[in-house]
Amino acid sequence: MHAPNKRVSTYVKYKKTINTYIIPAIGRVPLQKFELLQVKRLCNNQLKRGLSPNMVIEIHGLLHKALDDAVKWGLVGRNICDLVERPRLEEKEKPLLDKDQSLVLLELVKQHRLGVILLVDLTTGIRRGELLALRWSDVDLEKGTLLVNKTVDYITHYGYVENGAKTKAGKRTIRLAAFVVEVLKAHKEKQQALRAKVGAKWIEKDLVFCGLTGNYFSPNYLLRLFKKVLADAGLPHMRFHDLRHSAATILLAMGIHPKVVQELLGHVATWLLHFASQ
Repeated sequence: MHAPNKRVSTYVKYKKTINTYIIPAIGRVPLQKFELLQVKRLCNNQLKRGLSPNMVIEIHGLLHKALDDAVKWGLVGRNICDLVERPRLEEKEKPLLDKDQSLVLLELVKQHRLGVILLVDLTTGIRRGELLALRWSDVDLEKGTLLVNKTVDYITHYGYVENGAKTKAGKRTIRLAAFVVEVLKAHKEKQQALRAKVGAKWIEKDLVFCGLTGNYFSPNYLLRLFKKVLADAGLPHMRFHDLRHSAATILLAMGIHPKVVQELLGHVATWLLHFASQ
């Protein structure tokens, strides 16, 4: 049973972190005997073992929240995590595709199952979970807009878990480029043909990007396909999320005017466009 005030995905992530890193290190220490040195040792030991600074920051944050609750409940007098300096956040350079690499990728996925997903991702900047939760009822092909208001992920022991947007900013309407609308119209026709072919076995969820029987498109399968596409194209490894940072170069490689690209991607496209024009 997960905590009712937390998303399942958040609960599972926190539980794994606590069971893997916190309990083995300090789980036997009575709360009232918990000392500053033990928090420092926990963080330093994890860094020495090769854990990323970002992960150690997450461990520190979870422990800090637990001790905040202990203070609130009167179990301890202060939160000693306040006295422990966290590691510096690790800023990793995000991989970008250049023009030639972008053209290779575009040519390869033109008839690929990931073709439409990648196009929508690159021209809207929405995340993987948002893409896979997108429904046709959220897409207005006449107005050329889509509404992002949900996300979905597959969680072990829980299956597919769908959630609404975390914040007001997370729920947003995005204007689609005309060529993306046309691609989505063709994609919808193909999906309707597939639905007719599958017949009674079709699982109707109204998903824009679905599996071969209408159910959710597996996030893990999506990543496997994406990894294979990159390998087949001879392109460097990157996360699916990182591909969005190459949006400007890829759209320019498609022949889209730079001003249109900037409008599609917003103000963050300025430095991307500068990179792409080199």
